[in-house]
Amino acid sequence: MSDPRGTMFEAYCRLFETLTPDRLEEFRALCTDDVRFVDPFNDIAGIERFIALYQHMYAAVSEPRFAVIDRVLSPRAGYVRWRFTAVARGRSVLIDGMSEIRFDAATGRIREHVDHWDAAGQLYARLPIAGVLIGWLRRLFAARV
Repeated sequence: MSDPRGTMFEAYCRLFETLTPDRLEEFRALCTDDVRFVDPFNDIAGIERFIALYQHMYAAVSEPRFAVIDRVLSPRAGYVRWRFTAVARGRSVLIDGMSEIRFDAATGRIREHVDHWDAAGQLYARLPIAGVLIGWLRRLFAARV
């Protein structure tokens, strides 16, 4: 019998690459009802909240797009390297990150999606006041070798 994780993982990656507001409901077929999503700003559980998170993304920014750079499926999880681009308040946003995807053992559906990305370096540093503070912290803690 083939491993359903591979099929779900590939479909999940393709959905993110082609995501539009009218395709958000497709997550229901790929994720468990209690799917958990974690990123630097959110820690939510449940498919309704998961879909609402992406509805909020489409309301908050324009032209959001995920480009999958690389992906690998291991015996324990799937890992996706991605680039997110959007326009927020007239400014371009570019975030490089990685997602750790865990699966339901019985169905192969996605039960957990954890995003890893540098919020301080890729987002906060671009803000006027926070950027000054982050720059100061970087200089303070940078190795001088």
